This record gives sequence, structure tokens and C-alpha cells, in this order.
Amino acid sequence: MNNNTISNSVIKRLPRYYRFLGELKNQGITRISSRELSEKMGLTASQIRQDLNCFGGFGQQGYGYNINLLEEEIAKILGLDVPKNAILIGMGNLGRAVTMHMNFENKGFRIVGLFDSKESLVGQVVRNLPIRNTADLDEFCRENRPQVAILCIPKTAAAEIAEQLINLGIKAFWNFSHYDMSLNHKGIVVENVHLGDSLMTLSYQMTNK
Repeated sequence: MNNNTISNSVIKRLPRYYRFLGELKNQGITRISSRELSEKMGLTASQIRQDLNCFGGFGQQGYGYNINLLEEEIAKILGLDVPKNAILIGMGNLGRAVTMHMNFENKGFRIVGLFDSKESLVGQVVRNLPIRNTADLDEFCRENRPQVAILCIPKTAAAEIAEQLINLGIKAFWNFSHYDMSLNHKGIVVENVHLGDSLMTLSYQMTNK
């Protein structure tokens, strides 16, 4: 199946499969049936088989799934086997928390540069990387060729800096800026992250339980 025809709902479940398989592997489990996996994940066995069949199946009737092999295959599908260089812009509280607490390497990314426009932050070292001035973005991107930008900046600055970064070769954005970025550029991908939306969803579930 052409990966472009696979639904977003299936794609968004892949990281969850990957995470659960990693936990099972750490417990010493080497194989699992779709029924057993469904019980652990709160999905149906049919849904799991349908999801994985979008990419080739990977299971054997009467045996189930080899956890190591399935984890490796999902890692390849997600592109985790090819590290992508990323820069993070906006080293305030959110940017610093993302930098410090996200295990980027396990998720297929390598942070190569940190940036902020505040002179009081420039020069500080976070995760063994110095915070650079955003005025140095052009030179840094030309020399290091990052592919991904993580935006932890105010929404008022997001659109302008996104255009600048695209011109510098950035191909993907992980956007925390509270600005729903929708870029009409061929080959550019955006994942908008709104933490408040998740919190409001929790509020709805509490109100309508």
C-alpha cells in the first residue's frame, strides 16, 4: 500500500505500538499474539491486524508477532532508524523543558542547535549545547544543514521565522507556538502541538463521564 493513502489515525497509533513493544521487550517477552497485544493496549485484535497489514502484516498465524522484529519494522516505518538533525528555537520555560526532558535520540532526532532572541539566555549551556542568538540562524543552518525546526516561540513570531527557516532548508516543523501553522510549500511537513487542547479534552471527559 502507498504510505500516502494510509489514514492519519493509523499513523498516530504507530508510536503507541512502538512504545508498548519496547516495554514488552524490556520485560523479556519475545512474541505476542494480536489478542494479547490488544488486551494490553485497549484496542481490538482486529484493529491491530488491520493497522499492521497496511504495512505488510509482520505476523504469522499460530505464532503471533516476533516483538524484536516488529519493533524494528515499526521503527523503520516511522523513520527512527535515520537520525534527523533538528534545531530548537525559543529557550524559555517550554523550550527548556522540551530540550531537557525529551529523549530525541530514541525518536529519530538529534538536537544540534538551540536558539533564542533574548541576550540574557544567549551563551547559556543546556544539554551540552550553547544557546545561540537567532540572528545567527542563517549562518548556522548553512553550515550544519538541519532538517527540522522545533518552535517554542510566541505565535506572533512563528509565521515569519518559519518562512526564513524554509528558505534555509528546513523541511519539517514541530510547532508549539499556539499558531496553527499551515504552510503552502511543497515537501514541507508540520506537526502542530497544542497542549491546551489536550487539557480541554480531559475537561470534556470529566464533564461527560
